[in-house]
Amino acid sequence: MSLKHLELEINEQTPFQNCKLDRSKYATVLTSIIENYSEGFVMAINNKWGTGKTTFVKMWEQSLKNSGYETIYFNAWENDFDNNPLTALIGELKMLRPTDNQNFKKVISTAAKLSKNIAPALVKAILNKYLDSEILVDTLTDSVKTGTEIFEDEIKEYGDRKKSITDFRNELSQFVSKNSDGKPLIFIIDELDRCRPNYSVSLLEQVKHFFSVKNIVFVLSIDKEQLGNAICGVYNSDKIDSSEYLRRFIDIEYSIPEPKSGEFFNYLFDYFDYNSFFNSNERLQQYEFKYDKDSFVSISKLLLQKCNLRELEKIMATTRMTLRSFYQNSYVMPVFYIYLIFIKFIHNSFYKNLISRNLTLLEAQNEFYNIIKPYLNNDNKRHFIQIEGLLVFYYNNYLVKYREKEVYEYDRDGGKYKLNVESKINDIELLNFYNNSNFANYLELKFDYFINKIELIDNFKFD
Repeated sequence: MSLKHLELEINEQTPFQNCKLDRSKYATVLTSIIENYSEGFVMAINNKWGTGKTTFVKMWEQSLKNSGYETIYFNAWENDFDNNPLTALIGELKMLRPTDNQNFKKVISTAAKLSKNIAPALVKAILNKYLDSEILVDTLTDSVKTGTEIFEDEIKEYGDRKKSITDFRNELSQFVSKNSDGKPLIFIIDELDRCRPNYSVSLLEQVKHFFSVKNIVFVLSIDKEQLGNAICGVYNSDKIDSSEYLRRFIDIEYSIPEPKSGEFFNYLFDYFDYNSFFNSNERLQQYEFKYDKDSFVSISKLLLQKCNLRELEKIMATTRMTLRSFYQNSYVMPVFYIYLIFIKFIHNSFYKNLISRNLTLLEAQNEFYNIIKPYLNNDNKRHFIQIEGLLVFYYNNYLVKYREKEVYEYDRDGGKYKLNVESKINDIELLNFYNNSNFANYLELKFDYFINKIELIDNFKFD
């Protein structure tokens, strides 16, 4: 059993074979766009962090290769240690294994003229990574001027610098044309929104001004909102219209549709082998645990439906790991347990305040209700009554000397039980939950019984 979800294997022949979200159809759409607009453009795949963009673009890249396209996958975040994206982008071009090395040298030569503001020693070090000819490196670096010379000759060289851009783009377009078999080169830039803001903006600017040529299709895999924040940071102003700024660079924007509700959950449930715990012979022999699996699945799908794929994966991996601290004949209380894990990951300040006893019972109830309100309806009210009932009962006892009184008690005058708290959902249904004969099984459990397992304080058992 894995402690975390491993990166999906991408089958070369059938790249989407292991995709659990049925996303191959979106790759087909994107490939069709490229086939119909092959002159060159910039496409953005815009989805929030944690929605599986990286996995998707890697599968799509393999699919493109299978269709005869030359591709480059560039993880910008892994390369933002380099202050000049130009050298990294050109370095990636050599991965095409050019048939005519002389043509590639021309690209390098013209690129050097675009980097005159880089110290000669640094240029030489960078170019050395991509060229075998020391002589060529020396020639290029010798042509780079110092900062003072650039400043003095700035006006004089204005025309030359414009020409150098044109020359570079022409050489680049010819190079790509000769090495991509008549199809556009697909240059995928991933994780751009995770880079240092200055690097992100510089890379965008260079793609637009230097690499916007015939025969190259750039695919930017981004979270547009986060990238917009980086842009505002670089220009030191939140008044910058980052959406308008990005429109200068992006010709086509595409968002991968959200997966069907519960689809990825079902996959992770099987991947992390929850059945080996919930369906073990020992647990199934206990009547009290008979419906634990069903309860766990239903409340998990309910609470985790708004989580992105990465959050869901993390929660499912952690939950499965912590279940190892339960004996097979231990109460898990799935509805309450998964709720605590949910707030630990998604509403962490509330979780920390609970375990630190920083909230009154009423404050805990109010926070509970604010969190579950968007999910609450008549069909799932029963689940949330259970969570409220257990949270109120256990947290009230957890407060020890700070608690005011029991949450419910037997009223001798009225001859029945009564609530000493007000439910945030329904008083009658909460009292019915406490009166249910099954609740007697839970009376001896404590709040820290669950917290110790979630916080990995208890020893692990091996199911």
